[in-house]
Amino acid sequence: MGGLLKGATGAGAPIIGVPVLAALVDVQFAVSVFVVPNLLTNFWQGWQTRKHLLPWPFVLLFSAGGGIGAVIGTYFLAGLPSEALLVIMSVVVLGYVLFRLLKPDWVLPYQTGVWLAGPAGLLGGTLQGAIGISAPASLSFLNALKLPRLSFIGTISIFFTVMSAFQFERLVEVGLLTGERFLVGLGATMAILAAMPLGAMLARKVARETFDRIILGLLVLISAKILAEVFLL
Repeated sequence: MGGLLKGATGAGAPIIGVPVLAALVDVQFAVSVFVVPNLLTNFWQGWQTRKHLLPWPFVLLFSAGGGIGAVIGTYFLAGLPSEALLVIMSVVVLGYVLFRLLKPDWVLPYQTGVWLAGPAGLLGGTLQGAIGISAPASLSFLNALKLPRLSFIGTISIFFTVMSAFQFERLVEVGLLTGERFLVGLGATMAILAAMPLGAMLARKVARETFDRIILGLLVLISAKILAEVFLL
C-alpha cells in the first residue's frame, strides 16, 4: 500500500505503512522497520530526479532541519510509552487529513518558503523521529509551494534521505533498530519497490483527486482503529 502511494505521488509510503504496522505490533517496531525503506527508496528516487531539485539553499535548510529533528524525535520514540505515541500518531494523521480537506488550494510564496524551510524541516524531522510520519509538516509545507511534480519528488526525496540517515544512526544507537528489524525493513523495501510502478500506472489512469480521497479515507479508518484500541480495549 505504501509503495502504491509513493509510486503515484512520489512520497508518503510511511503514511500508510507506519500506522498499519503500529496497529499490528507497536510504534517502535513500525518506525524502526520503516527507516530502512525510507532511506533506500528515497536515495534512489532523489538520484533519479536530481536535475529537478529546488535551489540548494532551500534544499540544505530543509534537509538539515529534518536531520536535526529526526535526532530529537528519536529520543521521544525511545522514552515515551507506546500508547502515548499511538495517540500522538493518530491525532497527527487526522490533523493532516483535516488540513488536506480544508485547505486543498493553499499556496505559500516561494520566498516565504525559503525562510520557513529550516523550521518546517525541523518539525517534520521531529515527527519522523518520534512517530515515523513527517508528512503533516513536510509534505504539507512542500505541497503548499505548488511545485512541478519532478521538483517536488526530487526535493522531498533528498529531505527524506538526509532525515532517514540521521534517524537510522540514532535508532541503532538507542537499540531500537536490531538486526531482525533491519532485515524486515529490507523486505519492506522490496515490497515498496515492487508496488511503485503500479502506483505510477494508477496515477495516470485515476484522477489525482480521487486517489487522494481514497488514501485520506484509509488514513481515517486506520487512525480510528488505533484510537479505539487505545481507549476502548
